[in-house]
Amino acid sequence: MNTKYMKEFVTYPDITIMLVLFIPLMGYTLLNALYIGTWIAFLIGMATYAMSEYVIHRFLFHMKTPTNPFLLKWIKRLHFDHHADPNNLKLLFLPLWFSLPGFSIFALLFYLITGSFQLMIAYLAGIVVYFMYYEWKHYIAHRPVQPLTEIGRKIKKAHLWHHFKNENYWFGVTHTSVDKTFGTYRDQKTVEKSETAKNLEKRT
Repeated sequence: MNTKYMKEFVTYPDITIMLVLFIPLMGYTLLNALYIGTWIAFLIGMATYAMSEYVIHRFLFHMKTPTNPFLLKWIKRLHFDHHADPNNLKLLFLPLWFSLPGFSIFALLFYLITGSFQLMIAYLAGIVVYFMYYEWKHYIAHRPVQPLTEIGRKIKKAHLWHHFKNENYWFGVTHTSVDKTFGTYRDQKTVEKSETAKNLEKRT
């Protein structure tokens, strides 16, 4: 792995801030490492983001073009503009103003279910660690970096098909399991090239 890209990734402000926030979350989680519930909550947090990655991408980021100017500006920054300019670093990462409130809502719901601050922190740490994995996989999909594993290379190809072949398929960024479950993973040779893959606003 070229250290240039690793440095570019970790020094991007939103990523740096998220890494700084992750340190106390993981530190507190490790204080309770001998309690099996800690790791169950941590894994549930990871699974939460792994699933929401697909749901948010497909149903929120690919919403019908809003007519409300504020909502249009909001979704353009979150995703539409990323399709228009896929390799623009400023549009590649999810902004903190979107991620942090979302994580807080998930954490609050988990606390209301479990009634445990300790488990909530472990759950939140799991969300954040998978989120960082998601951001890394998304980053290398748009950079001239060759993933080390066969599955990594397949996932990168699928994401690039989503951008340059047809935006209605291949929503997964870190995995393809949910795509395959819901029928949005196809052999790219059987999928027609979309005229709106780079302009989501023009979809009807």
